[in-house]
Amino acid sequence: MTVGVALNATDADNQIDATVRLAAEAAAAGLRSAWFGQTFGADSPQLAAIVGREVPDLHVGTSAIPVFGRHPLLVSSQAQTAQAATHGRYHLGLALGTKLLTEAGFGIPYERPIARLREFLIALRQLTETGAADFRGELLTATTPVPARVPGAEGGVPLLVAAMGPQALRASGELADGILPYLAGPRALAEHIVPAVTAAAEAAGRPAPRIVALVHGVVTDDVDSVRETVTEQLAFYEQIPSYARAIELSGGKRAADVAVIGDERTVAAEVQRYRDAGATEVVFSGTETAGDAARRRTWTLLGELAG
Repeated sequence: MTVGVALNATDADNQIDATVRLAAEAAAAGLRSAWFGQTFGADSPQLAAIVGREVPDLHVGTSAIPVFGRHPLLVSSQAQTAQAATHGRYHLGLALGTKLLTEAGFGIPYERPIARLREFLIALRQLTETGAADFRGELLTATTPVPARVPGAEGGVPLLVAAMGPQALRASGELADGILPYLAGPRALAEHIVPAVTAAAEAAGRPAPRIVALVHGVVTDDVDSVRETVTEQLAFYEQIPSYARAIELSGGKRAADVAVIGDERTVAAEVQRYRDAGATEVVFSGTETAGDAARRRTWTLLGELAG
């Protein structure tokens, strides 16, 4: 069991320098992994490669690269490069993305996301495991007239998916190494998400999937004020069907209802609930919400829980 943290330094004067400093602090606190989101800003595999080189005690991961607007050949190059740079400590997360960001940002239709995810995973697995691909699907083609291997990344790259809906969980169980559910509380994990992805993996003859639960949370005594801030920060996710469903299955109405906010005893108990629900790894995000003092307090606890 590992405990990690998502790092967010987008408000810094230099995001890369600040992220490396935060990663070193996380490692010193006893955390085991650092994860990086992907929108339209910093390139998360490149950021992970830099952090993994600078802070060799941490595993590093991307959570998560949308499959729309990308191609398996290019994502494979990024992932293999990060894996070679970190000597096997890089973990690649993929996502379906959202209709809003896909169509507004890339100007392409958000159509058949599950079919695209399946084809992306098949091609990407070939590329990351063998350095070559010969895949021709309905939506994607990935072939390698020249080698796509990156020396130093021969061990492959763990492939995870930010999956929570039934179809995405089925595809992830069959084709990926695990999932990265976010804003899915212990009830949703135990009763819906973990059974679905595990059954799909078993049916496909694959090992039990990793369940890397991303939890929005912070240790603080100012619970009401912080929860009010988090309610505003996370409201965007309530518009996305997969997140709205996960929140409802978790017993919440708002995204902030599944955030973990409280003192050390409260947060430690919630981490245990995630473990009991089937999470193999717990990664906290949003730990910067209440300021640096609360973030350090949160990381100290999480480092202790990482053991």
